Amino acid sequence: MDETKNPWTVLSRAAVYENQWIRVHHNEVLNPAGGPGIYGTVHFINQATGVVPIDEKGNVILVGQYRFPLGAYSWEIPEGGGSREIPALESAQRELREECGLVAGCWTEIQRMDLSNCVTDEHSIAFLAWDLSEATAQPDETEQLQVARIPFWDAVTRVKRGEIRDSISVAALLRVALMALQDELPQQIAKTIGVQFLHQSNH
Repeated sequence: MDETKNPWTVLSRAAVYENQWIRVHHNEVLNPAGGPGIYGTVHFINQATGVVPIDEKGNVILVGQYRFPLGAYSWEIPEGGGSREIPALESAQRELREECGLVAGCWTEIQRMDLSNCVTDEHSIAFLAWDLSEATAQPDETEQLQVARIPFWDAVTRVKRGEIRDSISVAALLRVALMALQDELPQQIAKTIGVQFLHQSNH
């Protein structure tokens, strides 16, 4: 028996709501046990991207904004959505420029995630960016942003304390921390965030 085979049978599918960001489907299904049921799913029109930008002093650049669905303020890495028709890297570069007024000379992909996969098909790709230079910020009209630079390991501590809760931010920051511990970071980044000190403090 193939355990990876789809056990769901879709009897009918209808789009019940759509805007420029999402499409909601109502699915009439037979569940894995063969019983009838319904399943609501949300398709995201755009590809989600996130960036961990680290400057020459070892600071990570974070963006603060009020998140309408949560009714709460959130500190996050620069992130957003871009067309699936263009490379995710281009969307990430645009987000960094628009939200933070920064351009990065060096990029590397660090993380892929499926977000809230019981309800949505939203997929994210995160990048590490460095060799930063100033540009003109151009936030969307829906964004009222604060930009802050804090030491990278302070951001990791804020993740551990639950002060940074956004899923892409949590995963990407911890991924960079793991890369540091496993000596997988580019030398320039490893030097600026003090990985050697981290190793010494763990012995």
